[in-house]
Amino acid sequence: MKNLRNGEFFGQTNEKLNFDGLTITDTEYTHPYVDWHYHENPYFTFLLQGNMTEGNKKEIYDCSVGTLLYHHWEDAHYNIKPDIFTRGFHIEITEEWFRKFQVSKDNLEGSFNIKNPVFKLLIYQIFKESKLNDNSFELSINQTLLNLFSQLSNQKSSSEKKPIWVNQIDEILHESFTDKLNLTELSQTLNIHPMHLSRDFQKYFHCNLGEYIRKLKVEKSLILLNQNDSLSEVALECGFADQSHFIRCFKENIGITPLKFKNILK
Repeated sequence: MKNLRNGEFFGQTNEKLNFDGLTITDTEYTHPYVDWHYHENPYFTFLLQGNMTEGNKKEIYDCSVGTLLYHHWEDAHYNIKPDIFTRGFHIEITEEWFRKFQVSKDNLEGSFNIKNPVFKLLIYQIFKESKLNDNSFELSINQTLLNLFSQLSNQKSSSEKKPIWVNQIDEILHESFTDKLNLTELSQTLNIHPMHLSRDFQKYFHCNLGEYIRKLKVEKSLILLNQNDSLSEVALECGFADQSHFIRCFKENIGITPLKFKNILK
């Protein structure tokens, strides 16, 4: 089984950044099939364009644009890619980084698919910072990555005892975030008190209910910006009231306007 070294991925890497024990790569996947392999360091894979299938010892993931995967060090997996342009963004974290920032790499284990939009938008922010490449980008990326690890670790500890309604509401919100949702109706569906839902939502989702819905909308817009040049159409499809509301929410979460992000993605 092939062991890939730091910064090594199957495909054509078009950009690579190295600093503070991090290796960040922007790679076009060119292989229709990649046999079982593993990487010497933990890393995040974020699919920017196209799609692929990834399998590990426990699960198989159908990965479309916006899929975020975490792989622990030396965790074996394989990949299958259809005959379309597919592009991935990787953040590889070496032992040096974990030591420098006093983070235990064993806080997260195995390979898993991260669906929470709070975490996905943090990766989009890191992608944006890597492309802006200004005087503060290294500081911004390290700060965002530390925030991401902290929240993922908190989620792992809280998930061991989370109630049934947490998964139920997450499914409802992912399916219906473009609709006009009502706190009372959600509470009745979940059979919990509205005050209980409002109080405990942040504990499991790292933001309040309204913020989570807006993040789902922004996440959806980031996928559609790959395919559509009309900001008003993207705003409408994602459930925003209008284009100005969309631009404002997008900038609050990503730090730049949708148009500027679209240009960076190209």
